[in-house]
Amino acid sequence: MSSFELVFAVYGLLLGLAIAEVLGGFARALKLKRNAKPVKIGWLTPLLGILVILDLTSFWVLAWDAQAQIGANYPTLLGVLAMVGIYYLAASLIFPDQPEEWPDFNDWYDKQNRMVIGGLLTANVMSWIGIAVLDTVSPPSAAKAAAAEAFNGAWTVIYMVSGIAILVLLMALLKVKSRAWNIAMLATLIALFFISGIVEPYA
Repeated sequence: MSSFELVFAVYGLLLGLAIAEVLGGFARALKLKRNAKPVKIGWLTPLLGILVILDLTSFWVLAWDAQAQIGANYPTLLGVLAMVGIYYLAASLIFPDQPEEWPDFNDWYDKQNRMVIGGLLTANVMSWIGIAVLDTVSPPSAAKAAAAEAFNGAWTVIYMVSGIAILVLLMALLKVKSRAWNIAMLATLIALFFISGIVEPYA
């Protein structure tokens, strides 16, 4: 087993559990929707769940891209546990554990959204710092470094702009209380994560 395979085993397990938390929340909500006393799910909580799944997926890709630089050591495993642990905690807060006690999921969103968004923001910043540390401690191969330095025109611009926009919108979501604006920003973030993931191989 290589160093990366060891680290990725822990990484993949925790990410899988985080995704399972979100999907489990969706499943519980859909079951209640068909009950005699259906709950009002609204748009906020589902959009937040989709956003977390897309962010988790991009995080998975980020780890795969850095596989040649990741070593199996205690600091690396602790870093992985911290970042993915934050994702798991954020994912577990998206849907209520007893959804039948929350007839309107928008009320739950109002109570928990800043914890979830704050977790996403923290995990993303930690991952960027982690990549910077990896690039310093274990520089990428010459081929990868040359590709990173190459400017691929529109693709690179789209990737960079979408990354900055994601950061700005996540910070804005911590402050904005309007539900309508939250829906608009969550939908925009979902689109940006999707775009970023599509153009990343070409950037």
